[in-house]
Amino acid sequence: MTSSDKNRSDNRHNKPLEQRARELYHEAAQRIDPVTAGRLRAARRHALAAAQAPQHHTARWLIPTGAFAAIALAALMVWQPLPRHGAAPADQAINTPEQSAEVDNELPPDADKTDPNLYQNLDFYGWLAANNSQNDQNSQSANR
Repeated sequence: MTSSDKNRSDNRHNKPLEQRARELYHEAAQRIDPVTAGRLRAARRHALAAAQAPQHHTARWLIPTGAFAAIALAALMVWQPLPRHGAAPADQAINTPEQSAEVDNELPPDADKTDPNLYQNLDFYGWLAANNSQNDQNSQSANR
């Protein structure tokens, strides 16, 4: 038995029930008092008008959502992160590769990327840097 055959058989069994329900409804509608009937008609008109009225729920949310997006965009543009001290200002010329290599050499190497044996003789490196800076000063004064 297919579903359409099943629906036809269900409709045949429901016909007497539907007829009886209609008769009871019409009989009850004739016995209703005029005040209740008026209230029911008013409620029906109100429900139909509400169902036919266009829904403007999305329009209510568009304005606040757009305003919030504009505020967020303005906040992002105003509070951009400040440039780092090591970064070149926009009005200075772009560094050449030699200048950027010198800047990279001035920074100490990361501990994760260096050989741990380099840290054994830190006093020697301090002495070498102090003597190197004195030698640089002596050579500059000799050149003058």
